[in-house]
Amino acid sequence: MGGLGGLGGLGGAGYGDGLRVPQQAGVDRGTGPAVPAARGEHVHDEPAGPAAAPVPRPVRRHSVRGQVLQALRDALVAGELVPGEVYSAPALAERYGVSATPVREAMQQLATEGAVEVVLNRGFRVTERTPRELAELAEVRALVEVPVVLRLARTVPADRWAALRPLADAASRAAGRGDRAHYADADRAFHRAVLALAGNDQLLAVAEDLHRRAQWPLVGAAGATRRAELVADAAEHSALLDALIAGEAETVTALMRQHYPGWRG
Repeated sequence: MGGLGGLGGLGGAGYGDGLRVPQQAGVDRGTGPAVPAARGEHVHDEPAGPAAAPVPRPVRRHSVRGQVLQALRDALVAGELVPGEVYSAPALAERYGVSATPVREAMQQLATEGAVEVVLNRGFRVTERTPRELAELAEVRALVEVPVVLRLARTVPADRWAALRPLADAASRAAGRGDRAHYADADRAFHRAVLALAGNDQLLAVAEDLHRRAQWPLVGAAGATRRAELVADAAEHSALLDALIAGEAETVTALMRQHYPGWRG
């Protein structure tokens, strides 16, 4: 799964020369360098004095923590944070160009998501996932998402489904590049948009958490998702949209069985 070589400039997801607080809070992956956020740091090249833009400190802290969290998530999905390895907050902070505080806070969030575990006085160990754990997550995702999509297939008009095409296309482009980190984001965005048509915020929160947990890699190189697998997964999104737009209920059901092998409905 590789080491931490790509983390030096958030390189695992194609970032710039290191984590720096943006001039404006709230920059996301789609509007600027996709560098994730954390709890507040003063950056050395940040303007000071009366001429500095009046950015509220709490917003800046949240932005930095979020940037670090996204960078760590990308590194996990890309295999740059290796299952079983222990990483200290100060060492990661040095690579990101921030203090250890936002890194610790981001790692604590990842611990609640099951991606890492705290190792007293050492740092955080990346969780070693097993095929069985991922199969169980896939089954739970199927139980949550499949019935909703099949219900929506009968009620949502074609134009609403067609509006999701750009999200499916974005996933296909990331898959074609073999970019696991950006594909993971695009994959979640597509599924989130589909489920959002149900109008149930609690469903979205549960499904998002399950989906993110299912994306953490397995132990060893064999757990790395190959480009061909990403492309095949993305192609299922496009085929599903085609069937939903055409109102082909039987095809939708067959594709959902294919996309969620854990579904036994």
